[in-house]
Amino acid sequence: MALYLKAAEILDKVERKEGAVKTLVYDSKFQNIKQLFALVCEAQKFSAVLQDIITATKLLKDTKLRMNLAKVLVYDLLIGQGLKCGGSWKAMMTKHRSRLQSELARMKIKKKVSRNQDLLSTSSGQIEGNQLPRYVRVNTLKTTVEDVIDYLKREGFNYHGQAGRMEDLRTLSGKTFILDLHLPDLLVFPPKTDFHDHFLYQAGHIILQDKASCLPAYLLNPPAGAQVLDACAAPGNKTSHLAAIMRNKGKLFAFDLDAKRLSTMSTLLLRAGVTCQQLANQDFLKVDPESPEYSRVEYILLDPSCSGSGMVCLRDGCSEPQEGAGRLQALAAFQLRCLNHALRFPSLRRLAYSTCSIHTQENEEVVSACLQHNRGYRLVPLLPGWPERGLPPAPVPAGQPGHHSHPRLLRGRPGAPSRGGGRGGRGGGEGSGNAFANQPSNQCQTPSHR
Repeated sequence: MALYLKAAEILDKVERKEGAVKTLVYDSKFQNIKQLFALVCEAQKFSAVLQDIITATKLLKDTKLRMNLAKVLVYDLLIGQGLKCGGSWKAMMTKHRSRLQSELARMKIKKKVSRNQDLLSTSSGQIEGNQLPRYVRVNTLKTTVEDVIDYLKREGFNYHGQAGRMEDLRTLSGKTFILDLHLPDLLVFPPKTDFHDHFLYQAGHIILQDKASCLPAYLLNPPAGAQVLDACAAPGNKTSHLAAIMRNKGKLFAFDLDAKRLSTMSTLLLRAGVTCQQLANQDFLKVDPESPEYSRVEYILLDPSCSGSGMVCLRDGCSEPQEGAGRLQALAAFQLRCLNHALRFPSLRRLAYSTCSIHTQENEEVVSACLQHNRGYRLVPLLPGWPERGLPPAPVPAGQPGHHSHPRLLRGRPGAPSRGGGRGGRGGGEGSGNAFANQPSNQCQTPSHR
């Protein structure tokens, strides 16, 4: 019963734009996070189908259930692996089972399909999510790419070398896998490949991380021995990636406001073999850049709160209403404050900025506004072969910083597997990246979608 109440609560919050699915599930304190995340995403994917069934059968009128609670119950009853509750709820849903099953069958006949999956619109963002490959980052703190490839080959996987084009990712099937086109420690597997119970994952040798999520640390590229700061760090995958790039040498400061998330992140970093971190339950905006502890920070990764509009699992038309202008303005203002604050660190050489948003207000326009107020910084070129570049931001007067900045921003389209979209659970991300440099030697890099 608790599973369905919590899943319905998260769906309600998503509709009210209170956060992204992953964040809401992660913060829910539910005992079985994986089970909850799967149910929420599947109910969201089938949202239109479930709503049609519920409406046609007048289930809400007969049961007094709320829509999202009805959706998660009907999903498990008709499409999932059966109801995971007992008592009055199970009795109530069992009472209506025949009517619900009949409506589902009628819907399939009308659409001339035989599978539940075929009821989904091919334009749905959730379909994109189901077609995205599984990305697996090799944790080089514990192993090497070569050793992981050899281990998997001994288990029966077929390694096809490094990807050369997007089509290589689209044709993955069975137990085949390849090395990513852009990132040297990222392996790519067919959609729905599950490593949660695999020894390499449980031992921390591999990290299940979207390609878009790997870009910020890769582009920041702090050297071993550097002083690095991860401003909004939890849940910690990017932090562990930074530590791997640094080879655990130097100092890695990581901040997050949520003590529980920070505690969970500490466990994740321990499993990944990270030893150079210094975690703080603190608001990044209240960190003093001039303090002796942080005045030598040279590299900053900034991945602030955003609309989450680039997450594939949120791009179902039924659950992704138009973003409110007021909310986007508030988010962009917060992101700009974070970016301006980050550029106050006196020893800063390079900064990577990323979001999970498709909106120029949170990406190109934030970067453009930041550069207008921080004339000592510039964007630096990134990944010359990357096909997606930043969109033109709101008009900026000619000659002002940012006027021609968008070619140096990276974007990744949700659902485009080789351009930053990926699967972490069910979420892909859209990304854009910029590199700022403090004239002439400091560099700030901004991948603007995870």
